[in-house]
Amino acid sequence: MVFFQLFLMLIVILIAAEVFTNALEHLGEKLGISEGVTGSIFAAVGTALPETMVPLLALLAGTQNVATNEEIGVGSILGAPLMLATLSISLMAISVWKRRGIQGQLRPERTGLTRDLNFFIIAFSFAALAMFVPHTLAVVRYGMGAVMVMIYFIYVMMTINASKALVADGHATEAGGDMFLCKIGLPNNMIVILVQLVLGVGLLIAGAKGFINGVEAAAQIIGISALLLSLLIIPIATELPEKVNSILWIRKGKDTLAFGNITGAMVFQGTLLPAIGIMLTPWEPRTEVALGVAMTLIAASWLRYLMAKGGIKVWHLLVNGAMYVTYLVLVFK
Repeated sequence: MVFFQLFLMLIVILIAAEVFTNALEHLGEKLGISEGVTGSIFAAVGTALPETMVPLLALLAGTQNVATNEEIGVGSILGAPLMLATLSISLMAISVWKRRGIQGQLRPERTGLTRDLNFFIIAFSFAALAMFVPHTLAVVRYGMGAVMVMIYFIYVMMTINASKALVADGHATEAGGDMFLCKIGLPNNMIVILVQLVLGVGLLIAGAKGFINGVEAAAQIIGISALLLSLLIIPIATELPEKVNSILWIRKGKDTLAFGNITGAMVFQGTLLPAIGIMLTPWEPRTEVALGVAMTLIAASWLRYLMAKGGIKVWHLLVNGAMYVTYLVLVFK
């Protein structure tokens, strides 16, 4: 019954992601903003909502077991960046392997992707250092959390400021099809777009809440800690389905939207969510956590190196997938 509940919540999240991102493309087109803003901010934050809700709901209104709530919170906070930087990136490449070839070039807008990776690496390194700050130094921990929130604010401002020039260069957001609510006769205007966005968000939150209720029982059945289950299963269930949008976008040749959806989510989840973890959880360097953080930073740094060297090919991203497999081998050996 527990696993059926998890599967059912996965279906809810899949439907919610499709509803949300469909409306999001139309919102970006209406506002006349760049694909970078739509992908790195709007889509990234929107599709990260379930992953955001899981730690928040777990820490504030989770199970009766405080320790379990903290494990679910930390696991879901750190598991998402790990999965995004490794598995999600790799699946995106695999989806165009046949069409573009193993040596095929991927062409996201360079400045936006570089900015995303720079901010993520800096912020996530900061979050890693925070694990070694003693609990007795609460003021220091809260100060570090506040700095990470500020880092994300600066990132958003820089991304938005770059939008106008990118639109002029041909990187404006274009919707790929009719909005779902318009198919039942409603007009394509801002009110209807917002209604569909709210509908998508509501479904995302409902799916996330359902997952929290099933994680503790599933961990006991499988025989692993709630922390490890949260690191691996929750991100795959709540984050990976929404990153199907990146696969759809890259197959349509919208490389900027595809990458932005992933790397923008990495920035969001490498700043705001770790800030919550630093302030509200033990945030300690347990083995599975430390390995996950290290692998995430290696994967992000690999992408940044590729951008500095001139570009990304399909096979390059398969390396990221290998890093995820390596992490699984290390934590289960």
